[in-house]
Amino acid sequence: MREMCHISRMPKDWNDAYLNENTPWDKGYAAPPLAAYLETRSIAGRVLVPGCGTGHDVRLLTVHGAEVTGLDIAQSALTKAETFPLMGNERYEMGDFLDLDPKYLGQFDYVFEHTCLCAIDPELRAAYAEAVPKALAPGGRFLAIFFRKVRDYDGEGPPFPISEDEIETLFGENFDRVESHVPEQTYPSRPVGCEEVVLWQLKS
Repeated sequence: MREMCHISRMPKDWNDAYLNENTPWDKGYAAPPLAAYLETRSIAGRVLVPGCGTGHDVRLLTVHGAEVTGLDIAQSALTKAETFPLMGNERYEMGDFLDLDPKYLGQFDYVFEHTCLCAIDPELRAAYAEAVPKALAPGGRFLAIFFRKVRDYDGEGPPFPISEDEIETLFGENFDRVESHVPEQTYPSRPVGCEEVVLWQLKS
């Protein structure tokens, strides 16, 4: 998995994981589905990346011209993110996406999701879904790479896969689906078909 969402209500000690370099989800580069998406589409304005980890996706989005805030609850992850050279207008801040600081409310044109939602306990997904529209400005967009399947999944996680029905239940009330596709570009450890890229538009 990539940079998982580091939520205070989760049992795993994400800060310790980064301190001890026990981070198999961090592949050392940005998510291939995001890179492929940005080859044909643009993401401009202010972008929030919850669970940014060491910031690979943050930096890629910045290179493409966005003003990006990487949010994470693990200070050790942010410390490592800040060791990378600045690629543009990016910054890293410590915070819990499920308990958004008021300064983030209504401030972003995009929220970008990748393996944050699948890392939290499924019982907390409703809280995540409530946080996304709160962070967005009117007309904002939510770009998500959902983890639809997990190889050899036995009911334990993270990662926790999500069904199409649950995606619609969580986000359909506040968002209109603009487009979706199954990415062909993935990390080598993730078979094609296990992820889905969805762009949502916040309802007026």
